[in-house]
Amino acid sequence: MSGAHNTLILDDEHDACGVGAVVDLTGASRRSIVEHGLTALKNLMHRGAVDADGKTGDGAGIHVEISAGFFHPLAARFGRFDAVKHRLAVAMVFLPRKSLDEQESCRTTMESELAGAGLSMLGWRQVPINTAVLGQKAADVRPEIEQLFIAAPLNEPLADCERRLYHVRRRIEKRMLSAGNREFYICSLSARSVIYKGMMLADQLAAFYPDLAAPDFTSRFALFHQRYSTNTFPTWRLAHPFRVIAHNGEINTLKGNVAWMHAHEARLSSPHFSAAVLDDIRPLIQPGNSDSASLDNVLELLTHSGKPLPLAKTLLIPEAWRDDTTMPPALKALYELNNSVIEPWDGPAAVVGYDGTWILAGMDRSGLRPCRYSRTADTLVIGSEAGLVPLPVEGILAQGRLAPGQMLGVNLTENKVYDDAALKDWLCAAQPPQTPQRLRLLPDTALENIPMPLETLRARQIAAGWSMEELELLLHPMAAEGKEAIGSMGDDSPLAVLNSRFKGLHHFMRQNFAQVTNPPLDSIRERRVMSLKTRLGNLQNLLADAANTAPVWEFDTPILLPHELGQLKAALGGDVVTLKATYTPTETPLEKAVDALCLAALSAIEKGARAVLLTDTAEHADTVSMPMLLAVSALNSFLIRKRRRAHAALLVESSEC
Repeated sequence: MSGAHNTLILDDEHDACGVGAVVDLTGASRRSIVEHGLTALKNLMHRGAVDADGKTGDGAGIHVEISAGFFHPLAARFGRFDAVKHRLAVAMVFLPRKSLDEQESCRTTMESELAGAGLSMLGWRQVPINTAVLGQKAADVRPEIEQLFIAAPLNEPLADCERRLYHVRRRIEKRMLSAGNREFYICSLSARSVIYKGMMLADQLAAFYPDLAAPDFTSRFALFHQRYSTNTFPTWRLAHPFRVIAHNGEINTLKGNVAWMHAHEARLSSPHFSAAVLDDIRPLIQPGNSDSASLDNVLELLTHSGKPLPLAKTLLIPEAWRDDTTMPPALKALYELNNSVIEPWDGPAAVVGYDGTWILAGMDRSGLRPCRYSRTADTLVIGSEAGLVPLPVEGILAQGRLAPGQMLGVNLTENKVYDDAALKDWLCAAQPPQTPQRLRLLPDTALENIPMPLETLRARQIAAGWSMEELELLLHPMAAEGKEAIGSMGDDSPLAVLNSRFKGLHHFMRQNFAQVTNPPLDSIRERRVMSLKTRLGNLQNLLADAANTAPVWEFDTPILLPHELGQLKAALGGDVVTLKATYTPTETPLEKAVDALCLAALSAIEKGARAVLLTDTAEHADTVSMPMLLAVSALNSFLIRKRRRAHAALLVESSEC
């Protein structure tokens, strides 16, 4: 790749994290792979933030294979490790540095949990570090960094061993959190790989960890990340890579995704996890996580439940598939099936990941983050930029970039590269195409005209807080021309809390979204990658191996007209319960009325209701409507806490819409 090409890339794209992977394609564990990973990290240094001291970075790290040549001699020093009988697992641990008592408590907790899981501790190793390369701020918050060497039975399948280590790590983390120890962190606990990371600049990583410079420190792969902190303050624990992925971008739907994962927890079951184990790993998303770490938590659960990383990626970060007329039917059926199971984690996102069998790079549906690759006969380099690793030009067999929604994978068992088409063919073959049972409303060309006396209409509008401004500027263009009113993105309207007139609760709210360095979407691309289609009835067991056979209702938009709502209620029959979101202020305070509404919904769901319809149409002179936003959010949160949100859909019939 020419220097001119590299210069063009650096000039045009310098606004995001740097991420990538280097993979050996022959099955050999090589020193050069580690060196290539460190070189790539140094070449991504411009993508990281630097503090005013010039030495404190916002995070860099590398994820590599456990090198037998390097780690086995270290384990042998403890005197109880036999490579013929044992499989070596290594825990990379951040301990609280300022308290020796807390350090010892952390070690004791880890040892007791590992022993309870039937694993043998060999001993602790203080990881050699060079603190001179750190900036003062990074040094002030630096943890104590140690490795715990563990002997696991060699006759246990590696996947089962990893599952056991995953389970025990979650138990340790929950115990530490309940004890209030927030400085403790396990970077990795695995018999396959180890993660070296920290709050430093990319070119400091190898200097800080002399292990990485050892001649016998080898690997078949290296995942690397230089972090530009956009949604969290930099910390040692939140530096990438995480246990499965390194991620470039932001998850814009994070709060919703986290809430839905809490809802999914109630119905989780898997032949790979007992009910007791599932209790231990809940909550699936750990408190205090960044968006990338939260995504990693979910990917980790999916891969340990038996789903290969390419399938887990398509579940969580699918490509735009609904309106793609060129997509093979089997692949479209797979996306439909996935969509009936879980909500997408919406990017922008470029991810690289490792699950023991696969090294995977993938893009989100919009393709707003760069991911390029170069391949020789024995090496694949994937990264945010071209030219991260100097490769002989004459030896390059293929190079290019991943387009929106595309993936590139290496199966480490087969030593085989799968391009996007081959990988998706493999997915369709591994997951027999089955389309979920989709239920749709019947089209009705005659819109229903609901007569309402003018006096009643005006009273309803006032009760819902509608103003003349909204009627003229917002609703009139919709009714007269079928168009949305045009306005500026900025909102200069007076704050609702300062208004002397009644304003509905929704006027006090503002949309929460990530304001990041994304290019603007043109209308053509927006139409291709975005959809308003909405579904009900999808919250089944996320870990099930079999296809989701429960019927899923699908709507073109989240808004139903009165005749469509009538159709849906008739189709659901006794499975839907209607609750009045109204109350009498002179008799019941609003807070108690909302609590009563939540309890009534819970009772109906426990009796078998599959949908709850909240309505404020039963207003009378002596009753008023609850703020529908408050009623829905309160009920949603209540059902999540009671682990019943996955059992029923929520519908709203309101004047506030």
